[in-house]
Amino acid sequence: MSDISLRVLTAADIELVRNWRNSPDVAPYMYNETPISAEQQIKWFEKISNDSTCVYWIIEYDGKKLGLASVTGIDRTLSSCYWAFYLGDLSVRGGGIGAKIEYNVLEYVFNELKLNKLRCEVFVTNDKVIKMHEKFGFRREAYYREHCIKNGQKLDVVGLAILQSEWNLISDFMKNKIYGQ
Repeated sequence: MSDISLRVLTAADIELVRNWRNSPDVAPYMYNETPISAEQQIKWFEKISNDSTCVYWIIEYDGKKLGLASVTGIDRTLSSCYWAFYLGDLSVRGGGIGAKIEYNVLEYVFNELKLNKLRCEVFVTNDKVIKMHEKFGFRREAYYREHCIKNGQKLDVVGLAILQSEWNLISDFMKNKIYGQ
């Protein structure tokens, strides 16, 4: 069905991920833009490798590594988690790859993890990503004022979420829209 795959992050991937994360095309969309050292990246990978509340994937498209996706804060008591992604390969931006990633993550969270709620946070200035999430049924649930300080500027963040019941109503429609099936 999909030419997109989400492959679990391995130690062999972490330098590529660090380069993406430190790039001027990705870092501005993160809460912290401070460059990450190789040592910090190794420590981060060791930490997440032993954390059952998160999953990190390399996004692959036609065999090419494009970016990173994650599900974090998996909480079985609250039946929810957060998700995020970024594309490190700029050549595929705007080509519908983000929608395919989002579809695959929603399917994973609701059909494999069987959680009730998927959440994400987006800078209010990132209209494209907010609109993409809303097309998938995400609703704005929170507005975090001055949630992050970057380069001395206080930035607001929108909190969005979708429930499993909402996804169940539109998942087939979104599958057909994205994959033409």
